[in-house]
Amino acid sequence: MLRKYFGTDGVRGPVGGPLINPSFAARLGQAVARWLKTQSPSSGPLQVIIGRDTRASGRELELAVAAGLACEGCSPVSLGVVPTPAVARAVRKTAAALGVVITASHNPASDNGIKFFGPSGMKLTDGQEAAIEALIPDQAPAPFVRPLPVLEGAADYLAATQAILPSGSLRGWHIVLDTANGATCCTSPAVLRALGAEVLSIGDKPDGQNINESVGSEHPEQLAALVLKNKASLGIAHDGDGDRCILCDEHGTILDGDEILVILASHALLQGKLSARTLVVTVQSNLGVDQAVSVAHGLVSRTNVGDRYVIERMLELGSNLGGESSGHIICSDISPTGDGLVAALKVIEVMLLTGQPLSVLRTALAKFPQLSKALKVREKLPLDSLPTLPRVLADIEAELGSQGRLLTRYSGTEAKLRLLVEGPTDAIVAAAMARIEAAVRMDLAVI
Repeated sequence: MLRKYFGTDGVRGPVGGPLINPSFAARLGQAVARWLKTQSPSSGPLQVIIGRDTRASGRELELAVAAGLACEGCSPVSLGVVPTPAVARAVRKTAAALGVVITASHNPASDNGIKFFGPSGMKLTDGQEAAIEALIPDQAPAPFVRPLPVLEGAADYLAATQAILPSGSLRGWHIVLDTANGATCCTSPAVLRALGAEVLSIGDKPDGQNINESVGSEHPEQLAALVLKNKASLGIAHDGDGDRCILCDEHGTILDGDEILVILASHALLQGKLSARTLVVTVQSNLGVDQAVSVAHGLVSRTNVGDRYVIERMLELGSNLGGESSGHIICSDISPTGDGLVAALKVIEVMLLTGQPLSVLRTALAKFPQLSKALKVREKLPLDSLPTLPRVLADIEAELGSQGRLLTRYSGTEAKLRLLVEGPTDAIVAAAMARIEAAVRMDLAVI
């Protein structure tokens, strides 16, 4: 469904731009409140809880969203700085009408965003977001002048995640943890230490401007080096809002979301605990995932890119595990949305139960050779209208046949064209990527 403001993960953009500013945030809050009234028969004020990450712009945007909510009769409450999955959990725990997270996830501090969770703790659907867009007013409401009520947002989340593993089960473990100078700086280390682990934290000194800056799931190089230097059991990296997880094994090798998903799915299949015997992934995941899950006598279902589409398919099929190669991992028996800490703890659980290190577990996935690129473009012109790219893609797909695949799509949150090529050999993949990139540069203004 076509939407003007919402992308694959809420509304996102540069701070001070046309979408991420106090005026638009207030208008969006007002529209959401109007939409909520159409969804709930309640005559009393509807509670909406708001969490944010560590970006300096977060507090101002939070107050602006609160102003829009309040002017339509909703009761906004702040959770302060908490991971995104903690907001999803709090919505269900408090029976709130809606949850709001002020975050731009893995993007730099110069960006921010606003995303919403329904009463079930799940992200809103495309249709619901389109309905909200239709209710955005032309003028912003008055500023929020009274103090914004505060609700403790971390304690229940900490207790729930700590309960995943037995008490004291990580005694003797050495873990390097990168919290991306983001929302998990306090929560993830607290849980790991409570379970007995010795934790070396990096990316744990947020200043409002350094979120995701050379740290976190997008930049795991420092994590890998420290795992090797300190002979750690493993390394864990989150993104700025804590809904992603990237791991590093004891040899300093990085594991992406596909490898995490195969570890979890293979173990769950062996234990008879993968519901519908189906793992849900996106079109971005490596073809090796399908092969590995098939060997374990399971099935793979693919969706469009976006963790909410994964969750929707999981509900449709009755699966309890899904995710993305980027590190969004959804273990729906525990959390209704992607949760980086939950994913890490579930992998550690497999390590504990099998007695195998991460370097051994990761061999369950043999990846097809793959290359990916993200090209920043001046304008997102319709791909099927371009003069060169469609023909080049068709030629390469015919050459690859069943031995590979291509994926070309615009980012839903940035002005980027994302390219992916998989094939039988590194040389074939590299040659195909070069041809595709050349075609893109002929058709689009790449900056």
